[in-house]
Amino acid sequence: MASFAARVVAWQRAHGRRGLPWQASRDPYRIWLSEVMLQQTQVATVLPYYAHFVDAFPTVGALAAAPIARVLECWSGLGYYRRAHHLHAAARSVVERHRGRFPTDAATLATLPGIGRSTAAAIAAFAGGERGAILDGNVKRVLARHRGIEGWPAAPRVAALLWRSAETLLPARRDCERDGQTIADYTQGMMDLGATICTRANARCDACPVAGDCVARRERRIAALPSPRPRKALPKREVIVLLLEHDGALLLEQRPPVGIWSGLWSFPEAPLGIDVRTHVPARFGVRVAAESPMPPLTHAFTHFALTMHPVRVRVHAVQPSVNMPGVRWFDVDAALAAAVPSAVRRLIRSLDTPPSRLS
Repeated sequence: MASFAARVVAWQRAHGRRGLPWQASRDPYRIWLSEVMLQQTQVATVLPYYAHFVDAFPTVGALAAAPIARVLECWSGLGYYRRAHHLHAAARSVVERHRGRFPTDAATLATLPGIGRSTAAAIAAFAGGERGAILDGNVKRVLARHRGIEGWPAAPRVAALLWRSAETLLPARRDCERDGQTIADYTQGMMDLGATICTRANARCDACPVAGDCVARRERRIAALPSPRPRKALPKREVIVLLLEHDGALLLEQRPPVGIWSGLWSFPEAPLGIDVRTHVPARFGVRVAAESPMPPLTHAFTHFALTMHPVRVRVHAVQPSVNMPGVRWFDVDAALAAAVPSAVRRLIRSLDTPPSRLS
């Protein structure tokens, strides 16, 4: 039987994903953008964001020079917004520390904000042909099944075993040196196997190039591996969300630079149990004309679940102005185009009744 790596490379060249926009380039900047966007996000979701991002910021210098607000606008809706902050910080670091030349070796890449060991190795493989192991979520699943590694992949002991396997199974150094594409095809092949063949559910073992010596397949443990994250009840948080409206405009507040939705625009929050008619004037200096509760909306973050209780509030104001930093009135189209979280975008789109008719 051919080596694990040889089978993966042959399969990728015959059946792997081709034609993705970032695959046509060896530009480390564009490869980096794609790798960061693909973290915890499917290819189909990433494609339009990638195209828009490259159009808005064609070079690392353009990204570094852009205000973070503009970066967040282009990222809005893609989720995991810390990635956008890291992108911006990394771009600035490349300009300041590397004179605008994006690194292509894994060791230097790993020093940039938001680039971990696996992402650094992937960029180095695709941009410079550097031989190194990757271990993203898809690859963890492939290796856990093929090698029969039990346990939650993020647990330190399990992660160490997976990294050891990832390094052991790499193509031979002589193959990478003889054919500069070998490590790139192997890296892409491992990603493709996990994304299209060795999927979380309904794995297609009949189409897998390494099924012949897969431990999970032999022992009929495909559904059991990798082990799921230990269950722990998510803490819950509840807030009132104030959808203030006046003359077709919505009041949005910019989130602090740290914490959830950092730097994004969102509706103001308030503790449960407040009296809207006294809270709104005291906080924003406008009188309430009418208020209407809306159905609650729950949004799950990594470490807690947030239940928002929206209250639609029409306010009286001859000239609706709020002289507070980070607070602005937006018309609906501008609000949808702004850097807002997906949950807030859903709330905006639910406002199908014109504000002037709220009663």
